[in-house]
Amino acid sequence: MIDNLPDSSEVMPILVSSEQPTFVKTSKVEEVIKWALTYLNTGFPVHFRGPAGTGKTTLAMYIAGQIGRPVILIHGDEELTSSTLVGSETGFRHKKLVDNFIQSVLKSEEQITRDWIDNRLTVACRYGFTLVYDEFTRARPEANNVLLSILEEKILDLPAGRGENSHLGVHPEFRAIFTSNPADYAGVHAAQDALLDRMITINLGHYDEETETAITIKKSDISAQDAKKIVAIVRDLRETYNHNSIPTVRASIKIAKVLKTLNARASATDENFKKVCLDILSLETASPVPYGNRANHAAYDNKASKNFGENLPAGKAGKNGVKEKILSLIQKHTMGGRTYGI
Repeated sequence: MIDNLPDSSEVMPILVSSEQPTFVKTSKVEEVIKWALTYLNTGFPVHFRGPAGTGKTTLAMYIAGQIGRPVILIHGDEELTSSTLVGSETGFRHKKLVDNFIQSVLKSEEQITRDWIDNRLTVACRYGFTLVYDEFTRARPEANNVLLSILEEKILDLPAGRGENSHLGVHPEFRAIFTSNPADYAGVHAAQDALLDRMITINLGHYDEETETAITIKKSDISAQDAKKIVAIVRDLRETYNHNSIPTVRASIKIAKVLKTLNARASATDENFKKVCLDILSLETASPVPYGNRANHAAYDNKASKNFGENLPAGKAGKNGVKEKILSLIQKHTMGGRTYGI
């Protein structure tokens, strides 16, 4: 329980431990953490930008835990408004006072006031909590305008309806971490230059093979030998189709978890393994849409054969080509053999 929150606040922060056993730290990850904490401790907001599946949110929450303050988490959304972030008047409060101290005199006084509720951003600024604004570019740019004065002048402009000073000084311990996907993702808006100028952006790509293998092991409890094979297949497939985003390490985790459930092995001779890989990876690579943008999924599917024909050698295009490629990679990375049929 967090002390000293106002009665009017319906927002409770999250307590994030600095010790997170499932978080994977390799040299690459530790380098990102070191610089992110350096920027935050200097007073600058940090912005993690990269494709889906690169661990931006997990990394943001881990770093928030290292700061040691309660966390306010906001998920960007098209319907988000300034009121959703700051607060709004939610109704009326009625107060009636009856004074009958003198029996022959009745004094009655009534007062009706608007009732204000602080929302997440106001609570974070007032109490010096750490703000994690996940996928902030999914909110419309005008909704995020309130952040400009917070990040630069350390002042939050409040509507007059709050009944107090129209400006709130931001608590000195307030910190902000943002995440976003590339602008060509479906449902993503271009961030304002003025807002990006107030942040330090760290561009994240897919992790190196060592890190992806460690994450797969940690999330699935599968053997290191099988994890290495799964990750090699997924990475090879990602590079083959040059998607820049899919399949991600999430595909490796899915395959590994199902394999653990089935007590199967990452082997070309294991039919269960091949089935799982085909089910998970065929969908992941079904539409070679830049940066994972599935907004025009059907349109891309209709052109699948043509698009895959550009990525694969002649005669191996479309969905059949994807299936053959996956089976080929299974053979390559689990049997030590050469790829076939491609």
